[in-house]
Amino acid sequence: MLYDCAIIGGGPAGLNAALVLGRSRKKAVLFDDDNGRNLVTREAHGFITRDGVCPEELKRLGREEIRKYGSVQTENERVVQINRVSETHYELTTTSGKVFHSIKIIIAAGLKEELPNVPDIEKFYGTSLFSCPYCDGWEMRDQPLAVIADKKVFTLAKEVYTWSRDLAVFTNGEGRLEEEQKQKLIAKGIKVYEDPISGLEGENGQLQSVRLEDGTLIDRSAGFVTPLWSHATNFAKELGCKQSEHGGILTDDYGRTNVWNVYAAGDASLIVPSQLVIAAGEGSAAAIGVCGDLINEYFDDM
Repeated sequence: MLYDCAIIGGGPAGLNAALVLGRSRKKAVLFDDDNGRNLVTREAHGFITRDGVCPEELKRLGREEIRKYGSVQTENERVVQINRVSETHYELTTTSGKVFHSIKIIIAAGLKEELPNVPDIEKFYGTSLFSCPYCDGWEMRDQPLAVIADKKVFTLAKEVYTWSRDLAVFTNGEGRLEEEQKQKLIAKGIKVYEDPISGLEGENGQLQSVRLEDGTLIDRSAGFVTPLWSHATNFAKELGCKQSEHGGILTDDYGRTNVWNVYAAGDASLIVPSQLVIAAGEGSAAAIGVCGDLINEYFDDM
């Protein structure tokens, strides 16, 4: 079977792309190995009509809606290889060895994260430590918050200040704060700690304090960190897609990359800002790009 479009990634971008393609009567296959980086998050915010929804519930609802459109197939597998077949289509191979053929591809696999080098940080991430203040700042407003970052620490601290004036910034001995930046933070009453962090204190994912290398404990109830982000797959690089200045897959307004019949959507193309609602919109735009190109190609062949 030759699909009109194969969608790699079953997050908001991939799901919305599948929805639009299904409603456009296009044959599509959605690949999702259920390994998204937001699985650690209990609640997702900033998505109109779904504010506070569990990401897994959002995915369940999305899949349920897509099932109404019989031309969309979902495969709970990971694509491991993509090859261009002559001048007609692509061949995709999954971990189980299944082979699929598709005219067009949407890369919507998102990003993977590397958390700051802090012992036990993963025990708190997604419960009381988060990466996006626009997504989770409201729930932690006016609390004593930690900002843990080795890169872009000044930018993150300024953003978090919107939700709480009780801030402590930790560069963990690795981050860089210019003296002028440091003085600006201190002038706003923000405490700055540049020593390495030896651990985090708390129970059941709830942060209670940050422990410095010299044993000093700084009471904090929650906070924000800046993970290092990289692409969840190497397909864009392997296929020759250009990157934007932020490291995302470079696309036009309808998700088209510089590579023949390859599109991208969501965090994979945007990098920042990273929100579910933005990713979903990106998926919709890419699907419209795919449909529009298929329509034009059909009439151009006549």
